[in-house]
Parts: sequence; structure tokens; C-alpha cells
Amino acid sequence: MSEDLLGSGVWQGKAWSSGWKVLQGGILDVEEPATGQTIGRVSRANAADVRAACAAARNAQKAWVAMGHAARAAIFRKAAALLEANREAFAAWIVRETGGIPPKAMFEIDSVQHHLFEAAAMLTQPQGLVLPSEGGCTSIARRVPHGVVGVISPFNFPFLLSSRAVAPALAAGNAVVLKPDPRTPVSGGVLLAALLDAAGLPAGVFHMLPGDAEAGEALVSDPAVAMISFTGSTAVGRRVGELAGRQLKKVALELGGKNVLIILDDADLELAVSGGSWASWLHQGQICMSAGRHLVHRDLAQAYAQRMAAKAAALPVGDPHTAPVAIGPLITGRQAERVDRIVQESVRMGAKLLAGGRCDGRFYHPTVLAEVTPQMPAFREEIFGPVVSITAFGSDAEAVALAADNEYGLAAGIYTADVGRGMAIAEQLEVGLVHINDQTVNDNGLMPMGGRGASGNGSRHGGPANWDEFTQWQWLTVRNTAPTYPL
Repeated sequence: MSEDLLGSGVWQGKAWSSGWKVLQGGILDVEEPATGQTIGRVSRANAADVRAACAAARNAQKAWVAMGHAARAAIFRKAAALLEANREAFAAWIVRETGGIPPKAMFEIDSVQHHLFEAAAMLTQPQGLVLPSEGGCTSIARRVPHGVVGVISPFNFPFLLSSRAVAPALAAGNAVVLKPDPRTPVSGGVLLAALLDAAGLPAGVFHMLPGDAEAGEALVSDPAVAMISFTGSTAVGRRVGELAGRQLKKVALELGGKNVLIILDDADLELAVSGGSWASWLHQGQICMSAGRHLVHRDLAQAYAQRMAAKAAALPVGDPHTAPVAIGPLITGRQAERVDRIVQESVRMGAKLLAGGRCDGRFYHPTVLAEVTPQMPAFREEIFGPVVSITAFGSDAEAVALAADNEYGLAAGIYTADVGRGMAIAEQLEVGLVHINDQTVNDNGLMPMGGRGASGNGSRHGGPANWDEFTQWQWLTVRNTAPTYPL
């Protein structure tokens, strides 16, 4: 299969809503973070565009759910095949638009393929239960789609995090309206729209509307939308939850994290440093599961910090589109300024800067801070930048207390030679994801992804959780003869 889904440029200056079209909200320029250059253009949605798309999605949903399961599954399998045929072109867009290194782009593509195949598999899975009932009555609990699902996706892993919600929502029988982040509308929306269109998804079932807060609030508030799936910052997630709650909509919130990596005194130091560097520096730390706090036993803290600093000094920084680098640009200059503010404030409060702490435009050099205390912003705030923040502890109980000293509850990793000891600590951590002898940035399409507290509202994406999120129960009874009642 050799179809070039992007080469014609038919999508330039447009959005996807029953075909490529120009919307009313104007134009969004697609900027390359590494250079600041404009590398594409898409159409921007305003509130009126969103209302029209939601109405069209509701009208198309009934025919979509009535389509035979084999025909629907074939669409997802064809989309996966088209993605394989276009992986180099898609990867180039992910690298240039997100500032990620090529292996990160390939990881996104591999993950999206997995989600597409899982979506196809959902169509042949059981979709209900036969319940106990009295004679003459058949009682069934079945999963039915919500109707229209609104998806709002972020900039950091845009292709993956859009597809992670869109594919299972469609497979469950919903129509979908997607609003990708305005900083990554191609990776977060155009790529997926091109795939699904070429794979034969019926018109009106999927809409892709790039836009800013106006479009997002219109999507969350539209009465045709029965559920919202939002991935992004905790601050915006609170606003999404507020708006959705006013209309009693179901809402799935996958938000930020200030995740802990706990290094016990019996840990293999080399493996811990390897995992810790990956967990904080992958994609410049712009991952909700990044290790925001390295809690290291005091017997290992100095050696851990020194080795991490040496690794930071050796990592090449630059444009991932033109050079073999490990660290690319942050998504915006404003984000680079925010990272630097957190680092410099922490240093003024007594943290020791062992590496990095230097910003060249949007390129923030991998940074190591030691002797970080809970009062410092490097301990308290989600940084979303390439910063290792190290805090020493003296006992397992102190490590658990430090881990709990935060409002977030997404991911944790524990390094130890004693698995039982690691399990005992894991049971005390109020997080959605925990890994013993591994780091915090772990992901696959079969696990229920999500967090607690400021990291989410208990919703989950992935594997069996997709049925929970993107459908609801309906009780159905069937009797051969209607009963009589005493009144």
C-alpha cells in the first residue's frame, strides 16, 4: 500500500468536518518549535463551527452504530495498514511539530497502530451480560454508546493521545468530535482525520476541529455531546469538569502529575540512574507521567546526583529534525521561561544546581537539582521540562510521607532489591499507576491509564477500561407474555 495521505496538501488551511473544509474561526499557523518557522496551516474552529459539527455527529451516529460489526472493524484495520504505509511521513510531522526526537515519534505511531487494532478487536468482544431472571423473562445488561463523545487532546503526544480516545469511542458506537491542541493540530488531528477518511469511515461520524478555548468550551457545553474525554493540565481540567457538570455529562479527566521515583538503599544504582534519566528527560520532560520528584535514600543520594549530572552533561541538545539529539525544544518560549523560573527559584531557596539550568531560546538543557526540599517549587509544581529534582530520605516511612506531600496522584516507580518491600510501599501510594523496579513513564494500550486527586477524576483509558468509559449500561428485559399487576 503506497497511498500518500498528506502529500497532496488538500488539508492545508482546512479542518475535517464531513470533508476538508474552511471554518469560520480563521487560520491557525503551525509552528515548528525548534526554528519558529511556520510549517503548515489549518482552519480554526469557533463556537458556531463546533455547534454545526456536533449536530452533524449526532445525526450520523445512529447509522454508524447500526453498521455491521465486521464492516466497522475492517475500517480500523485498514487505518492501521495505512498508518504503516505512511509512517515516515507521519513521523516527520510529529518530530517537527512537537519537537520530539524520531524514536519518540515512532513510539507514537506504534502505539496508535496498537489502539487501532484494539478498536477493531472491541467489535467482536461481548457487549453485555445475561442476568438471573424469573421464568418467562429474559434479563440482559448491555453496553450502549453515549451518542456523541467530545475529545480534547494535548500537545505533548498529540497523535497518540487523540487516537487513544477517538479509536475506542468510535469502536463503541459513538460519533466523535475532536479538538486537538492548537499548537499541534496536524499531529493531533490532521493525521488521524486523513487516516480515518482513507480507511472508509462514513461521513459525519468523526469531526476534527482545531481551536482554542472558545472551541473547547463550546464542545464541552454543547447539548448534543454526551461525554467529554479531556487530557491536559489540571487547571484546564477543572474548568472542563465544571462546565460538563452543569449539564450532568460524563467526563473523563486525565490530568497532570508530580510523579515520584523512589530509590531505596538496596537499589541497583546504575539501573536507577538509567530509569530516572528516561523518566525526567524523555521528550524534554513534557509528559504527564514524567518523574517530577526523585526521592533517593540518603545513603545513595550523593552518588545518584553525581551520576545523573554526568549523564545530563553528555546529552546533546538541538533540533531533532536536523540532528541526532537527545533533547529537543520545549513547545513554546513561554514554557521554557516557566521551567527556568521554577529552577531559579528553587536554587535561590537552597537547591544545588549540579547540571543544566540554562536556556537557549526554547532549548532547556537537561538539569539536575539536588537537596530539594518540599517547600521549593521544584518539589511542589509540575515542571513539564527536563529537570531532575532530588530529595533525600532516611526511611521507607519518610519516603511514603514525601510521596504523599502533593495534590497529584498519577504515577510512581520504586527501585529496590526486595520486591516485598517495594510492594509494601506501593500499597501506601495513592496513585493510578505504580511500577516496582521500573520508572514512571510506562504506557501500553492494554492498561487502564489515569490518576487520582489533581491527576484525574478516577476515569481510565485503555484495555477493558474503554468499555467503562465510552459506553453505559442499559437494562433490557424481554417477556413472551406481558404480566398482569394487582392495581
